[in-house]
Amino acid sequence: MEDPIQLKDEGNKNFQAGDIDQAIKCYTEAVKVCTDKKVLAIIHRNRSACYLKKENYANAVSDATKAIDIEAADIKALYRRCQALEKLGKLDMAFKDVQRCATIEPKNKTFLETLRRLGAEIQAKLKTSFSTDSRVQNMFDILLDPEMDSDKQEKAANNLIVLSREEAGAERIFQNNGVALLMNLIETQKAQMVLAAIRTLAGMCTGHKARTMAIIHMVGIDKLCSIMAIDNEELAFAVCDLFQCINDSLTGGDKRVYGKEEALVLDANKDLKAILLALLEMVGNKKVSGHGRDQALNLLTKNVPRKNKKDPDHSRTLYTIDHGLRKILKVCGQVPDLPDQMPMTENTQLIASVLLEKLYDDLLCDPERDNFRDICDDYIKGKFDPTDMDKNIHAINTLSGLLQGPFDVGNILVGRQGIMEMMVALCGSEREVDQMVAVEALIHSSTKMSRASFIITNGVSLLKDIYKKTKNEKIKIRALVGLCKLGSAGGDDYSLRQFAEGSTEKLAKQCRKWLCNPTLDVRTRKWAIEGLAYLTQDADVKDDFVEDEQAMKAMFELAKSKDKTILYAVAATLVNCTNSYDKKEIIPELVQLAKFSKQHVPEQHPKDKRDFIERRVKRMLKAGVISALAVMVRADNAILTDQTKEMLARVFLALCEDAKDRGIIMAQGGGKALIPLSLEGTAIGKVRASHALAKIAAVSNPEIAFPGERVYEVVRPLVALLSTENDGMQNYEALRGLTNLAGYSEKLRVKIVKEKALPEIENYMFEEHDQIRQAATECMCNLVTCKEVQDRYLEDGNDKLKLLILLCSEDDDVLQRAASGALAMLSAAQQKLCTKMTLVTTQWLEILQRLCIHDNPQIQHRGLVIVYNMLHSDDNELSKKLIECEILEILTVTGKQEDNPKRQMAIDTARACLVKAMDLGLIKPFSSPS
Repeated sequence: MEDPIQLKDEGNKNFQAGDIDQAIKCYTEAVKVCTDKKVLAIIHRNRSACYLKKENYANAVSDATKAIDIEAADIKALYRRCQALEKLGKLDMAFKDVQRCATIEPKNKTFLETLRRLGAEIQAKLKTSFSTDSRVQNMFDILLDPEMDSDKQEKAANNLIVLSREEAGAERIFQNNGVALLMNLIETQKAQMVLAAIRTLAGMCTGHKARTMAIIHMVGIDKLCSIMAIDNEELAFAVCDLFQCINDSLTGGDKRVYGKEEALVLDANKDLKAILLALLEMVGNKKVSGHGRDQALNLLTKNVPRKNKKDPDHSRTLYTIDHGLRKILKVCGQVPDLPDQMPMTENTQLIASVLLEKLYDDLLCDPERDNFRDICDDYIKGKFDPTDMDKNIHAINTLSGLLQGPFDVGNILVGRQGIMEMMVALCGSEREVDQMVAVEALIHSSTKMSRASFIITNGVSLLKDIYKKTKNEKIKIRALVGLCKLGSAGGDDYSLRQFAEGSTEKLAKQCRKWLCNPTLDVRTRKWAIEGLAYLTQDADVKDDFVEDEQAMKAMFELAKSKDKTILYAVAATLVNCTNSYDKKEIIPELVQLAKFSKQHVPEQHPKDKRDFIERRVKRMLKAGVISALAVMVRADNAILTDQTKEMLARVFLALCEDAKDRGIIMAQGGGKALIPLSLEGTAIGKVRASHALAKIAAVSNPEIAFPGERVYEVVRPLVALLSTENDGMQNYEALRGLTNLAGYSEKLRVKIVKEKALPEIENYMFEEHDQIRQAATECMCNLVTCKEVQDRYLEDGNDKLKLLILLCSEDDDVLQRAASGALAMLSAAQQKLCTKMTLVTTQWLEILQRLCIHDNPQIQHRGLVIVYNMLHSDDNELSKKLIECEILEILTVTGKQEDNPKRQMAIDTARACLVKAMDLGLIKPFSSPS
């Protein structure tokens, strides 16, 4: 058995050395083997100090209490418990502990100051509580008074919402019978009162598990669902937000430490399951409004699939598939033009398709995927009825929903016997609604080239007939999109065209004509953009489209409309026009080999060359593409899928390519729009958006490009871009962006350090690539005024300072200027570094002399500032050594020069160095004999 005293002493050493984790380990081992109560009290007291350092305040209180239980007058344990209790917000208990400390040591200034401060804080808190209680009651009195002026009621409602978003305010509302009063507000059935009540409840449920569970049981899940089902977009969104706050609090959003009270907080799984079932019930309920259905689907999309694919628990997804998949498919199958359909918005069916895709992607194994497909297959088969055409088009529309969601599932089902034949038969039906549903299904099913070639053989003539014969514009435009999609099956491969020369341009012209027709409804014009999304893979089409400013502006206006199902098609069109999709590198040798073996070789269209792309970008910027992109980015997450976000990020990066255009992008809100794209979405999308952000941050004033607190959100994406997994250009642009930000304010420098950027920046200072090394050194130069960075240079056992000195000897002027600037600021801020510079490398003096006689006045000035800082340090030996070498001659020659605006700073610094040398008695002023 190990000796507890020895373990305690070892823990003390680790604590003094700053290794807190190892100290805790030693103390924990000591607790296990210690039998002496007095020693045990000391160990608990010491471990309490460790937990305080680690900000684990609950454990700090627990250990300090164990020490006090053994020795009631243990003053260190009492004060540590006081500190931990204060951090946990338990001021009254902390006050009692420090009161006992002050009684034991009445002259201790620390105890007396803490006693005074806590007393003042408790008084202020009591005062706030009493005033808050009366304010809460007053607000409810105003809101529940039917005779009260509406302006006063609106003001009271807003004040209540604001109060609920603060922890103290939320607790006061809850303690003052607030939930019952909020229920009274809901019962008034006045939209604004109900809205205020729901938003207040959302504030009260944020980040507090116990309070959230109490509110759920007092208000009731069914009651909240009934409010969300009302045909009021604002109310539906507010209840959705409340449900999201509830979910976050019950699934780990509550970060507070409850200690022993944790046992009082019941298991939340039952409530979460009840909410899930209620939402699934809403999805398939005809009495629910379109807005309510949208928000129910949004909540399922956001909270059912796993956020982290490494998490093995996907039981919520399996439960949703078992209890709700048929209800989601029912939504996909709705045909708005038929009677007796569920209320829906223009976005509902796309949100349902996105949910289906996310559920399918969350499955772990083939049997689970087979079960998903079987449920879909059974549902669609069950709808086919030779005697009921409405059921048939419901089945085909459901298939369209699957093809827009989990495409693999839809693609397999399209291949089932009779499905394609049914689509073709519906195309020939006399009912226009049958034709419309069938054409849409054909469009969605022809995504893969193999399927497209089948439809080219069997369906092109059918689509042409429909296009020519129908007088219904809605069907006409859908048939045209089908032809567009089939015409673009070869992608941007110039040599692989499905239709005759000029056909795609004719189709595109008709699409642009419909797009610019304001008399058509938004849904119909949306299909014109769908057509262009396919046709713009052809360079002739994209060039014609960009030349048509009216068509571009019409598309941008539609992108800003309420119908968000349009976003993907707009994003795809913009990606095509900017050529921002991934292109495989063509290796000439492999091309020759392919030609020799008579394999197909993709050919680039002449209009897909760099100068054509640049011209298109300029025209798009002129037409207002940035304002459209900024609106698109703000769309609901369920509609704005990760793939759409990635496409928008690609477009932004292409638009930022020319530094001259970045001012326009910044002025129209492009910087603000890029921040969410750089934080959410696919890995490629986040990198592209971060790269675009870096390009803007590198050349613009951060205060203008990212106004207010938004500038601090830019740091994280740029630091992520420093990863070695990204390419050199991305690393370089990120370093330039961070350099600009670091030069802006101390708060930004601290943020960069907190995001753990320093190790990456230091690594790039060793980089062989000249420009990357230069950018990293410039970034470090702007960061050295930060105290945390200076501390890293003061640490022993690394080559950070040595590297900076050696970089000063490089032939690159920009690199020398940055490295010498960093040394000048470091030696001014930390005198100890003046001495350390002489110890890390023997070449320091030679390098310093070269800086002081450099041709570049800026570098010379920095070198002379380093000399000045060394003379002002407390190291007399160092000052003496400087004056005894060639430095004195350099200072004398520089100082004697005539005033010169170009070199004045260097001349003045040299003169200041000579004056300091005289003050130190190292040199004497020259005097002529009398």
